[in-house]
Amino acid sequence: MEITTKQLDHHGLVAGTFDKFGMGEVIEKRIPKGRNCNLSTSTIIKAMIILGLGFVDRRLYFAGSYFANWDVERLLGEGVKAEDLNDDALGRVLDKIHDYGSTELFQEIATHALNKLEMDVHLVHIDTTSVSVSGDYELEDGTNGFKITFGHSKDHRQDLKQFVIGMVVNQHGMPLFVKAYKGNESDKESIKEMVKAIRENIDKDKKVYHVADSAFYTAENIRELRSTYWISHVPSTIKEAQEMLNKEVEFRPTKNEGYEVYSERSDYGGIKQKWVMVNSEYLKEQELKTFDKHLEKSKVEAEKSLKKTVTKERYFCSEDGINKARQWIETHPLFKYDKFDIKGVRVRTDGKRGRPKDGDSTIEMYEIDAEIGINEEMVEKAKGKLGRFILSTNDIELEDEKVLEYYKNQTTVERGFRFLKDKSFGVNDVYLKKPGRIEALVMIMVLTLLVYSLAEWEIRNRLRETGQTFPNQLKKPTNRPTFKWVCQNFMNITVVNVVTDRQETKQIANLKDLQIKVIKLLGAEYEKYYF
Repeated sequence: MEITTKQLDHHGLVAGTFDKFGMGEVIEKRIPKGRNCNLSTSTIIKAMIILGLGFVDRRLYFAGSYFANWDVERLLGEGVKAEDLNDDALGRVLDKIHDYGSTELFQEIATHALNKLEMDVHLVHIDTTSVSVSGDYELEDGTNGFKITFGHSKDHRQDLKQFVIGMVVNQHGMPLFVKAYKGNESDKESIKEMVKAIRENIDKDKKVYHVADSAFYTAENIRELRSTYWISHVPSTIKEAQEMLNKEVEFRPTKNEGYEVYSERSDYGGIKQKWVMVNSEYLKEQELKTFDKHLEKSKVEAEKSLKKTVTKERYFCSEDGINKARQWIETHPLFKYDKFDIKGVRVRTDGKRGRPKDGDSTIEMYEIDAEIGINEEMVEKAKGKLGRFILSTNDIELEDEKVLEYYKNQTTVERGFRFLKDKSFGVNDVYLKKPGRIEALVMIMVLTLLVYSLAEWEIRNRLRETGQTFPNQLKKPTNRPTFKWVCQNFMNITVVNVVTDRQETKQIANLKDLQIKVIKLLGAEYEKYYF
């Protein structure tokens, strides 16, 4: 008798979600299996997703050794072997995805999967993030478009080349759209492109708000997308925004503790819209922590500016000098003159430097000797206005509090990016050397996030429908566990294979009541992997 064991853990939950939402069917219709391929395209993509959701610090490309310890046939199909899941197989599939169109394939899979949920979408959140890579990454065959290059790094790695991931998610954080952009792509252009792309797949009769950060908010963008409902953060660099932020206004409290709102109409960019100024106690606390440090830095910069534009100059009359000094201090309201003196000096008319000699032709001019200090009164006023920011929407009828609520939900797309960059997910370090394959890998990354989101939604929905709970990290019951936490509770489930002279049998070991409850809640697509 021979006994062997293979790991199963939470991978049956991942595989079950992939199956339940028909992802393999969509993939096979678009990219059929090739003649010389041992495995179908959908099988390899499914394996990549299982690896991506292994929650181990491992790169998202194939290492046959990873699957050697798993029950590969149970997860991926009869006859599939760990050695079939090698780098060559991965590379061929990534090439096929790129040739078909990474963005197009993802949208088709996501649309098919989300249609099964019959979920009402009223918010879509759009954002970008950068991923740093090592290597030269020259364009292949002189093609244009996606390019690994230097750009503004959101990871603060200016020394490395990068690419940019653009993503759109719904109000539940489920990805609807993904595209890989060149490393120096402008956010204002990429976000506008994503808004246009996603609205093509949204029911035109439904009111859907497109939510984006301040990179979206330009006069050109809001004019071009005037027929689309949007909510955005207004950049504080806009003159009208600066004026509003410094206004003395009467804020109204909201249901969200720590937030107050005030609104007024705006025609910025020639578009009728509503600006909602938000006063956030939390943001104020954060900004106060760094205010004094920034003030000291500003004082150093102000002293340089004063010397360059005021005290280094000479004036034909004292009134000119006083006016220049007054204009300067008006543009630097946090400072005041601790010392201010203007005096007349004789200056040579020939333009030569140095003290005039007897007989030199001279004229009288004026110089300013000044020193600045902190204007405590203005500093206190400035501190009182910390924590403010402005949101805008072209739906003037939308309540102020709803504008804030919808914009705060922007964290759903930010959480998606944090998920993609998490070390346990293992995609932050990309080592593929062909830009086309990296572009395809981005699609796999976000498809993995979609599977994660769908699995989490299914578990929470079934718990809520049946009135059941799952213990959280503190052993307290919840009906909103994260999928990652559920997966951690599925560790050490194994498949025991017993071979005798007469027969071969397989049994699942270490399957506990809590795990059985979750599997049965999810249904047949999941049960087949564990029972």
